[in-house]
Amino acid sequence: MRKKVDFLVIGSGIAGLSFALKVADYGKVCIITKSRAEEGSTKYAQGGIAAVMYTPDTYEKHIEDTMIAGDELSDENIVRITITESTERVKELIEWGANFDKNASGKYDLAKEGGHSEFRVLHHKDNTGNEIERALLKSIANHPNIEMLENCFTVDIITQHHLGIEVNRRTPDTRCFGAYVLNEATHEIDTYLSKVTLIATGGNGNVYNTTTNPAISTGDGIAMVYRAKGRVENMEFIQFHPTSLYNPNEKPAFLITEALRGFGAILKSHDGREFMQKYDPRGSLASRDIVARAIDSEMKINGWDYLYLDARHLDKNKLIEHFPTIYAKCLSIGIDITRDMIPVVPAAHYNCGGIKVDEWGRSSIHNLYASGECASTGLHGANRLASNSLLESLVFSHRASIDALKEVSKIDYCDDIPDWNAEGMVMNEEMVLITQSLKELQLIMSNYVGIVRSNLRLKRAFDRLEILYSETEDLYDQSILTTKLCELRNLINIGYLIIKMAMERKESIGLHYSIDYPRIRD
Repeated sequence: MRKKVDFLVIGSGIAGLSFALKVADYGKVCIITKSRAEEGSTKYAQGGIAAVMYTPDTYEKHIEDTMIAGDELSDENIVRITITESTERVKELIEWGANFDKNASGKYDLAKEGGHSEFRVLHHKDNTGNEIERALLKSIANHPNIEMLENCFTVDIITQHHLGIEVNRRTPDTRCFGAYVLNEATHEIDTYLSKVTLIATGGNGNVYNTTTNPAISTGDGIAMVYRAKGRVENMEFIQFHPTSLYNPNEKPAFLITEALRGFGAILKSHDGREFMQKYDPRGSLASRDIVARAIDSEMKINGWDYLYLDARHLDKNKLIEHFPTIYAKCLSIGIDITRDMIPVVPAAHYNCGGIKVDEWGRSSIHNLYASGECASTGLHGANRLASNSLLESLVFSHRASIDALKEVSKIDYCDDIPDWNAEGMVMNEEMVLITQSLKELQLIMSNYVGIVRSNLRLKRAFDRLEILYSETEDLYDQSILTTKLCELRNLINIGYLIIKMAMERKESIGLHYSIDYPRIRD
């Protein structure tokens, strides 16, 4: 099947949906999503969205907090753009129907999370992302110009490479003409031609064995753009959330939001003592990279599999009222957070790097934009400040929409693009080749490219990955494509990028911490 649309959006989280709503009045929009529309990282964002709403908070304070968290590697211009546009973008989200908690005075009940100097995180109890996703999908469903295609996997973006023209990373005029999409219902790979394409495919947490990300977070957009010779950067900066629920048989790991520490919960060792003061004067409210390394260090020193988060001293009714999802989840495995400490362990959570974009969300490939976790805007630097990610998605999808609407009338479809050729391909009858390779990849990344790294570990991971890459490419070249095979291929690509950029980073900074290099900035 061949189809033409003005705007092709790949991904159905906050980045893709908000962009679609912005451009839908000016052309036909098609949203491609690999699972159900509501399934993605946005849905699982517990804590909230950071924005300056009331005094004594100021844009300058939020900017400073973001720069400090990013280990001064953040682009100050991008940080300033994002923060100064935060209030308007959040108001827009509220107009779309998102409900955030208010206090008795009628003002928004703002939370404070690690790294923030003021209360500025809007939330909907402890399931903020789910509320945002609900509101956006409702608005999407009511718009006649938007088509949502679920259970469709984007295999590759289309460039002049598919016309037989050589493209490399130095090619100045690489252009995106749309995408090849696997329809899981028909098992056919369809051709979608577009004037403008937005990549909003989210993160890549499933490259690790333990992650808070949903199963669909397999780095598809970043891998596609890298294969298409687009610019990708800062992939070494993988944020491990310090506190996922220790429940070894559950995947993905259940997130214990940082907002619980902002509410007053304290990290403790097995003997009930606080330990964070040894690592940072902010204690349990230090930034995520510091807290994650501290927990990792305490676990290794003492031989523990987990540590504890203690909320027993907090007001019981308020605790349950503010964190009903966490309370219910813990209770389901026999932990009453009002009486018991919560066992926690770090888990891969957020990718601070990705597809390099400018202040308008433009990638290095013409007519191709990126927004959300798959994009590297320069906001996060070496470490993301809590609750800045949903805000970043709104700001850069808005800015991308402005630029796309200026350009779309100047862009023509490329009708010469050939359809996908699957001639000679055979169905892979041995799923074990995919599942076992995925397990190997995740263990390699978790054991050698985790919270603390070394040159020796990275070299070993790189060597192991070369074998997996070769085997998977051979399988890809001869198989009828399936989502699982494509996801494995993308994750191996992501693992390569993380390792390669970690090996090139000759210092410990932010989320990249190597025992072979001192922290120069200290």
